[in-house]
Amino acid sequence: MTSLPNQIYKHNDQWNVKHIRGNSALYSSFYYLDQQTDWETHLVGWTGELISGGAAPFGQAAAVSSNAGADAINADPLYLTDDEKSRITSKIQAANKSKNIHPVWLLRKDQQRWRQYSENVLWKIFHYIQQSVPGTRGDNDSNTIDDWWHDYVRFNEAYATKIKAIYKPGDIIWIHDYYLLLLPGILRMEFPDAYIGLYLHTPFPSSEYFRCLSRRTNLLEGMLGANRIGFQSYNFAKHFVSSCTRILGCEATHDSVNSYGRFTKVEALPTGIDANKIIEDAFKEKVDNKVKTMKQVYGDKKIIVGRDRLDTVRGVSQKLEAFERFLSMYPEWRDKVVLIQVSSPVYSNSSRTSSTSYEKEVAELVSYINGTYGSLHSNPVQHYQMRIDKDEYLALLRVADLGLITTIRDGMNTTALEFVACQHNHHSPLILSEFSGTTTVLNDAVLVNPWDSVGVAKAINDCLSMPDPKKKALEQKLYNVVNTNTVQHSTNKFLNHLIEDLGTSHDSHSTPILNRPDLLANYKHAQKRLFLFDYDGTLTPIVKDPDAAIPSARVLHLLDKLSQDPKNQIWIISGRDQQFLDKWIGSKNPRIGLSAEHGCFIKDVGSRNWVNLTESFNMAWQKDVEEIFSYYTERTPGSVIERKKVALTWHYRQADPEFGEFQAKELKQHLASTVAVNYDVEVMSGKANLEVRPRFVNKGEIVKRLTLSAHGKAQETFILSGDGSKQKQKPRPAVDFAELPDFVLCVGDDKTDEDMFEALISIEEQWGKEHNDKKNKFGHFGIFPTTVGPASKKTTAKAHLIEPKQVLETVGLLVGEVSIFETVGSLSLDDRGHIINKD
Repeated sequence: MTSLPNQIYKHNDQWNVKHIRGNSALYSSFYYLDQQTDWETHLVGWTGELISGGAAPFGQAAAVSSNAGADAINADPLYLTDDEKSRITSKIQAANKSKNIHPVWLLRKDQQRWRQYSENVLWKIFHYIQQSVPGTRGDNDSNTIDDWWHDYVRFNEAYATKIKAIYKPGDIIWIHDYYLLLLPGILRMEFPDAYIGLYLHTPFPSSEYFRCLSRRTNLLEGMLGANRIGFQSYNFAKHFVSSCTRILGCEATHDSVNSYGRFTKVEALPTGIDANKIIEDAFKEKVDNKVKTMKQVYGDKKIIVGRDRLDTVRGVSQKLEAFERFLSMYPEWRDKVVLIQVSSPVYSNSSRTSSTSYEKEVAELVSYINGTYGSLHSNPVQHYQMRIDKDEYLALLRVADLGLITTIRDGMNTTALEFVACQHNHHSPLILSEFSGTTTVLNDAVLVNPWDSVGVAKAINDCLSMPDPKKKALEQKLYNVVNTNTVQHSTNKFLNHLIEDLGTSHDSHSTPILNRPDLLANYKHAQKRLFLFDYDGTLTPIVKDPDAAIPSARVLHLLDKLSQDPKNQIWIISGRDQQFLDKWIGSKNPRIGLSAEHGCFIKDVGSRNWVNLTESFNMAWQKDVEEIFSYYTERTPGSVIERKKVALTWHYRQADPEFGEFQAKELKQHLASTVAVNYDVEVMSGKANLEVRPRFVNKGEIVKRLTLSAHGKAQETFILSGDGSKQKQKPRPAVDFAELPDFVLCVGDDKTDEDMFEALISIEEQWGKEHNDKKNKFGHFGIFPTTVGPASKKTTAKAHLIEPKQVLETVGLLVGEVSIFETVGSLSLDDRGHIINKD
């Protein structure tokens, strides 16, 4: 899936389509599957910017050619009737000889908006270009980076909407490139058992570079919705795996990533070209005639050919500098060689590189070389800043005595592969940048460092002076690789690997990303909402000093906004003691219920008094536990004891991590064989801590009581009595189901929070047996147990968020302070990118 291989343009009040070049490997893959295999293949692609006026432009799909005399339709709101869209679709299908092409329409003014985040943020980071992004928050530019991100989310959601309309169980969905990195995650929410592949045609940067992206977690989570991800080289695949482990905390091997129970396979699979088709086209009579003409024009001169897009990563300026150095170092070649450089213009609607300044730099280099080494009769550099037609391009590849590619960074350079295919008879050598992903395939080419102009100059001289037998042997090696590693081969290999994955490893249990748009829809529909939040690691990040984990102004603001709605009841259920929760939460917002020490104490909404649920429990165990804790504290530097009113906690967060973990295991075994045998207490492992507390009170019991009590009447359910050593609870009074919450969002990050999730899942199962006819309009009871933390964690929760920041974004979405397009989810968009059936 990508943008369509056609440009849609309006001429003389008629909509027409024109085939455009670009993404040749990707389109070749589609045409191969569609026309040469038994696969029923469908292509889903964005229409690209619609063009009005003038002739149909040449160029990249969805691109506006700077030399075409045509304008993108920006001011026009672009209302197309269903009949117009149907006629255009028919023309696209006819042009591509396939009925299975499905345009993604996004008919909005400022059509370039859909590519802004991809090309101005992702493309730059993926090519190691880090610079300030125009329109960041705080200036007067309406096209802020936040707006770009929201449009990127909307763009991916639009594809998902189109796919949902044609998808059938058992279909394989193959997604291509960096414009659609969120799409696998979106589709995984909709189709948990779908077969999804993702292939990235661009480089993937190191984790240190990728982590500079503010939306890094969203992007990685989106990608991990795929069953298999393909990259152009092993290094790119390795960088991706490293990013998943370092940023998301995933468990991974060199070829797979485990994210919340789902395994995503990762492989390096360089794509190829349709070599036979290229050769067939290159040796047609009309191309032969162009080759003869070129030879007549340049006579006995050696022809060096380069074809690149004119952006900073393609290395055009480095190529010119190296060529100038070559003419300077080897004066005998002057007037005997010509560099024909075809530079495709960067589309005028993209600012992913500083094209204007770069064009000026390249033009100045060309002028300098021609002025220094040229004459009235000839110039050593023939620079054509234009898009040439296919026949001229193939003729250039055939006539060349040397191919020169000095890219600074790219994925797979198909020009290099096509040059080798066209040189099967002429045997001209290829100089290739070592920074190109193509080196994984063409490692027998003459590899150079484009930044080393002297080294490139020497390589040019060596290649032009190379004996014919050596050239022939070199070309034969390269040709064998190109003719073997074809687009047909890489396509079949990827699909076969994906099918093998599905046959051998189906996920037993995976925890998907929290579907926040779905959550919002449930929230709006509900009348009695219950929020259950852990504190540390959920509302605030984990810090080394627990006393420093105070709530931020944003946390307090969002909780206040949430508690203002009378339909909402909010509880914070924490391991913290009463004093901390009162100081930082209760004193600032009495509309929030509090539970301290993992359920030992509660303070109801609007109440000033705490209730001790362990009041009649025998506390003799505390002395024994404290003695054992003290023993280990003395022997574990950096560990401390936290004495709460009921629970006792041993923290080792500031101890040496490995030694602290070892001591914690020893301590837990010690407690399990002594105190836990003599008293009815529980030893709980937390994040860098161990806690001992009465067994009968825990977060799960608190959650059960809150969920099964009449909405807003929690206090009366906590009526306990005991015999001093074993605590028993009075039966809860029967409550009409209509009085119970119809929306429950429970969020936590710790092992102790698993009690909450298990309690809610148990309640949901019980309701399914007793009240199955009372599910909401979404087909369930509105219960959302959600874990927070690294992707490697095991959980019983039904959804996950990576970090507290995402928790706050979720709350912000519910109270109307965060855009629904801040993240992905179950949305259906119309042909203008608007939400369908928005509540």
